[in-house]
Amino acid sequence: MKRLRALIAGWVLAAGAAAAPAPVPVSGYRFQIITGDESGLTLRIAEDLYKRLVPTFAAFRTELAQRRRMVYIAIGPDALRKAAAQHCDCVVISAFTASQVWRAVVDRLPPGRARSMTAVYAEPAPADQVRLATLLYRRPVRVAAILGPETGFLQPALLGQAEVLQAARDDDVDDVLARAKRSEVLLALPDSAIYNPENIRNILLSTYRRKQAVIGFSSDMVKVGALATTYSEIEDINAQVAEMAASFVASGELPEPQFPRYFHTAINEGVARSLDILVTNEARRFARARP
Repeated sequence: MKRLRALIAGWVLAAGAAAAPAPVPVSGYRFQIITGDESGLTLRIAEDLYKRLVPTFAAFRTELAQRRRMVYIAIGPDALRKAAAQHCDCVVISAFTASQVWRAVVDRLPPGRARSMTAVYAEPAPADQVRLATLLYRRPVRVAAILGPETGFLQPALLGQAEVLQAARDDDVDDVLARAKRSEVLLALPDSAIYNPENIRNILLSTYRRKQAVIGFSSDMVKVGALATTYSEIEDINAQVAEMAASFVASGELPEPQFPRYFHTAINEGVARSLDILVTNEARRFARARP
């Protein structure tokens, strides 16, 4: 009887071992788009982005209890803050947020969490802006850029591109601009301590009187008096975000934060004439098209 019980127990163990499901390999990633509001513009961004991300994540099968990382795509600053607050095995790709804001959010995170965050910044790449200035003047030009306390991290990106002027939080903007008067071009960067709705028109007027061109950081700045800028459409940013997500899914390595790769050019022709700049078609067509 004891032998029979042992034999039956052995069958039960063997049957249990045979019935145990094989461990599911780690494969596939999920994604989720996080928005900070429900405006028409945000919904347009999210819809276009969703279509671009689906092919990359098509291998994920919801019917399998896969272990996987979540990839959050955060549209705008509010969405970035929501994503950063998530406690999960996940990574975050931020888009449509200025580098200054992204850095302020990420710098407050623990090092391990910060390494799971990356971005496609909202503002143009300084190197592309300086190249545009060169095309407009048809020669190398002296470029100055003002960095405040919250944009000092951009100094490496400006190395060899522009003369960097540091501005303390309590510095008078007019005094800082006066230090840049020897430069032919002022490269504006999205720093709210320096450029804000209250003083932007005065800054543009002051530089205009000195025959100093301003390369803005948005097409709206060009409309109100900056000479020119490179700018990226929604589809340009979304294409780069999708490429970044595909790179992570393929390699497991999260790319470093990036300035927009694909862009177009906006030029204020009236300001150009006032500055005695003859705009060439090469400058007007300066762009980098997405695939």
